[in-house]
Amino acid sequence: MVVMPNHFHCIIENVGADLRVCPDAENVGADLRVCPNTENLGEHVGSPLHTVVQWFKTMTTNEYIGGVKNLGWQPFDGKVWQRNYWENIIRNEEAYNNISNYIKNNPAKWDNDTLNQV
Repeated sequence: MVVMPNHFHCIIENVGADLRVCPDAENVGADLRVCPNTENLGEHVGSPLHTVVQWFKTMTTNEYIGGVKNLGWQPFDGKVWQRNYWENIIRNEEAYNNISNYIKNNPAKWDNDTLNQV
C-alpha cells in the first residue's frame, strides 16, 4: 500500500474475509458465517469487492468526521472519496509483481502523474 497526496494504491487479498469481528464465528453452510447468539448480521464469505470498498470508504469517512469534530482536524469542503475506483484482478505471480512494483515506484513518479492536481 502507498498513500499519495490525493489517492492511494493497495492490494486487497482474500476479499472473502468476513467484515465483522467475530473470532468464534461458525460455518452454517452455503459459505455463511454466523456469530453465536447474535442475529445473522454478517457478510457472506466472498464479499464482492464493491462491498469491501464501500465499507472501507464509509469507515474512513466516519473516522475523518470524528477527527474533525473531536481532534481539531482541518475540515475538507469537498468529497473525501471519488465515486468509483480502479481495479485490477491479479491472476498470477507475474501480474502481482508488476502491480506491486508499480505501487512501490509510484511516489517517485508523482511530479508527472496525471492525477497530480494538488
